[in-house]
Amino acid sequence: MQLDMFRSRVDLPDDIIETFAKAKEDSAYAAAFDDPEPLVSICVATYNRSELLVRRCLKSLIAQTYRKIEILVVGDHCTDGTHCAIEALGDSRVVFVNLPERGRYPADPSLRWMVAGTTPVNHALSLARGTFITHLDDDDEHAQDRVEKLLRFIQSSRVDLVFHPFEWESKQGRWVRNDAREFRYAQVTTSSIFYHRWLKSIPWDPDAYKYREPGDWNRFRKMLYIGATVRRYPEPLLKHYAERSQVGV
Repeated sequence: MQLDMFRSRVDLPDDIIETFAKAKEDSAYAAAFDDPEPLVSICVATYNRSELLVRRCLKSLIAQTYRKIEILVVGDHCTDGTHCAIEALGDSRVVFVNLPERGRYPADPSLRWMVAGTTPVNHALSLARGTFITHLDDDDEHAQDRVEKLLRFIQSSRVDLVFHPFEWESKQGRWVRNDAREFRYAQVTTSSIFYHRWLKSIPWDPDAYKYREPGDWNRFRKMLYIGATVRRYPEPLLKHYAERSQVGV
């Protein structure tokens, strides 16, 4: 924990803690918790996985019981039929942007895994208009009532971020529950958080691999450093599938 705090202090602007504290005192920040029907942004980064993206990820998002959402899908220079597959869905809430070139990631596979997708997910964040923001990996799925449950939970709790347990698939195809008892490394993942839009001010760091640190935890520990309040929602609302190989990753 002390190492996380030291790294965060080095990585972030000197005045960010004060800036965040002042933002929380503003009535505009608090208004997010009182809006009965705020817009929720769901950010999805993808690369040449159109079939899984549509069949699993987007299917679970389009079916959300809370309807006031925008689904921002950003391609990491997709060269397959992702655009056509999304267009065929016919849902105006799904917006697809394909980047003109791929992000630059380390050549080493173990380091690449830590930050692959950083470029498109940061672009999705820059487009997000929602009062609250969440994410989903392009090969995973959310429970259909996830947004509705987490929105009401974060508004009643009035915290900056909520997280929840999730189920993950082992390489042997067995499903295991991560109970996510604490907001710490290996207990939270990109698709198991839901947060106030101010926290989009902390983007993913494409150099997180230099710490030998996954990009999601690199970002989350910075949120803790600035004083973001977090609370655990008890239900597992995410199915995190075993990663399948992709051509050209």
